Amino acid sequence: MNQWSSGIVNIRFPPDMSKQAFVFPKESENSYVSLTAQLRKPLIAFTVCLQAYTDLTRDYSLFSYATKKQNNEILLFKGQKGAYSVSVGGADVFFKLPERSPAPMHFCVTWESHSGITELWVDGKPMVRRSLKKGYNVETDASIILGQEQDSFGGGFDKGQSFVGDIGDVNMWDFVLSPDEINNVYQGSIFSPNVIDWQELKYKAYGEVFIKPQLWS
Repeated sequence: MNQWSSGIVNIRFPPDMSKQAFVFPKESENSYVSLTAQLRKPLIAFTVCLQAYTDLTRDYSLFSYATKKQNNEILLFKGQKGAYSVSVGGADVFFKLPERSPAPMHFCVTWESHSGITELWVDGKPMVRRSLKKGYNVETDASIILGQEQDSFGGGFDKGQSFVGDIGDVNMWDFVLSPDEINNVYQGSIFSPNVIDWQELKYKAYGEVFIKPQLWS
């Protein structure tokens, strides 16, 4: 694929991103990918899964879902010293992962409104459950961004929080996947994602982004 250094490119091919990944090769305040959700209704539950590969040790964003009312409607964010935060409706919970050498990592985040139970799964293994925004509804008409963290709707990017590396296999459902289903997704099976579907992805790339074969199996 071609390299993009500025402006906007509406990428139409390949429509099926299987075995492909978005590559963000360097720090930037203007390189990112915008995703379009296939389902537009308030969410009372969700699961987001993705693969990421980076050797960054600083803060960075993995998945940023903002609405005009709330910048961090849904956010998966890597802090320093192995801490990951999950945000829903602007509130945060934190998960501490053991230190590890750089390697491709698979993440799944689940949340349900009626209990507030929030889960983070890493490489098919669950972290200890947390509680977050019980009774909340996640708004739609969202700006969904890979590669940057939104401090305003569709913008407010900080170069020091930009992602450098590869992101792929981004899928989202409007319900909580079961533990068996999450493990199957980690192994490569997909269960008809109805919010974001990597195999029928609607997206636009901005700045310098590449599409390359995945480095994970």
